[in-house]
Amino acid sequence: MHYLTDLWHALDFGSMGKMAMRAAAVLVCLTVHETCHALAAYALGDPTAKRQHRLSLNPLHHIDWLGLAMLMLAGFGWAKPVPVNPYFFKKPKSGMALTALAGPVSNFLLALLALAALRFFLPVLGGASLLNQFLLECAVLSIGLGVFNLIPIPPLDGSKVLGALLPDRQYEMLLRYEHLGILVLWALLLVGVGGELMDGAIVSIFDLFCRIVGLF
Repeated sequence: MHYLTDLWHALDFGSMGKMAMRAAAVLVCLTVHETCHALAAYALGDPTAKRQHRLSLNPLHHIDWLGLAMLMLAGFGWAKPVPVNPYFFKKPKSGMALTALAGPVSNFLLALLALAALRFFLPVLGGASLLNQFLLECAVLSIGLGVFNLIPIPPLDGSKVLGALLPDRQYEMLLRYEHLGILVLWALLLVGVGGELMDGAIVSIFDLFCRIVGLF
């Protein structure tokens, strides 16, 4: 346990090396998230993302530079949306929901893998090693990205999941006013509404995952 405490206190991003490590962790989290959106859509019959080269682990195919900066500085952010055409799906509403869920689920799985690797390397390399800091940062950022995207406000993934649960009439209304969701989201973020709830969710999931892999 003391290894993890040392590691947490070692996460000081004052040096260029540590900033580069954080940037690498951000790119991994965003790339996995968006690639899994594309994979889910393709598996469900939509080739749109594949045709636009989004079925790729190359970060350059997914980066939105403002979203990348926000994720590095504020702990939440976004990448370029994966293009999805619901008309390719046999069941458009459920297809959109499954495609949307693939992103956050992939982030939670990535966090579990990073923490499992951290459990192995902590006793070997110690808490101050750059690799262990990278793994911890990947886990924390990935959980944060997954939780943030589950908020049921457009254009976040949670809104697509919510849409699948709504009757057709309400679903059409949600799509009609989807473009206003980003304004609502920014307003909530600026005034800090829900911040404590989201932080609590991230901490709880992080604690659960640490227990699952045996870090505690």
